[in-house]
Amino acid sequence: MRRLVIEGANFHDTPGFYTEINRVFMADESWQLGPSLDAFNDLLHGGFGALRGDGPVTLIWRDFAKSRADLGLAATRDYLTAKIARPDLFNAARFQADLDALNAGTGQSYFQILLEIIAGHPRITLRPA
Repeated sequence: MRRLVIEGANFHDTPGFYTEINRVFMADESWQLGPSLDAFNDLLHGGFGALRGDGPVTLIWRDFAKSRADLGLAATRDYLTAKIARPDLFNAARFQADLDALNAGTGQSYFQILLEIIAGHPRITLRPA
């Protein structure tokens, strides 16, 4: 079983998260993953980087509680606000609805979305540390 380790101490925001993801998953590739939830989901499907091939993977996420805080409400508001500011590229109405839900206490944080994405990949077992 392959074992990969995300070091939560290596980042404090969403851009830093993707820098860490590239360090862990894309070290042997000639290209880097962009800062996108869709790209992160695609990465976890495998076929390139550290997830090339088949078989189970254990993903150790160190400083898990720190990452939960770092990618929590403030980071999520920043992420959603940036999307809303670019209606030429993104569905601003959808991201506004997500921001409204977050502010109402019913929306997901960026961290929660990442966990949901990971949970959607049964060959990957997440081990918070």
